[in-house]
Amino acid sequence: MKHLAAYLLLGLAGNTSPSAKDITAVLESVGIEADDERLSTLLSELKGKDINELIAEGSAKLASVPSGGAGGAAAAGGAAAAGGAAAEEAKEEAKEEEKEESDEDMGFGLFD
Repeated sequence: MKHLAAYLLLGLAGNTSPSAKDITAVLESVGIEADDERLSTLLSELKGKDINELIAEGSAKLASVPSGGAGGAAAAGGAAAAGGAAAEEAKEEAKEEEKEESDEDMGFGLFD
């Protein structure tokens, strides 16, 4: 993944066909050692292909993948219909858990 990220960064910077040397230089600039085998595999797979077209094709394929998010809503609706008090209790417990998982309780923040 780090090799692909470096490839994409170079593409954004205007290098439409980054070499192994270019990618290695980007990775080394942030203290990461490049894996020659993975790098050569990546470059051979991307050789002669437009990265923007590949991203568009991948996005179209991902759009057809089910995410499974609809199941939770039906269960919550069923719980609310079964008993309003039970649903209220579940909501309060969820709020308490949410508070416990916040970054403030861990003693550090994202930018500390």
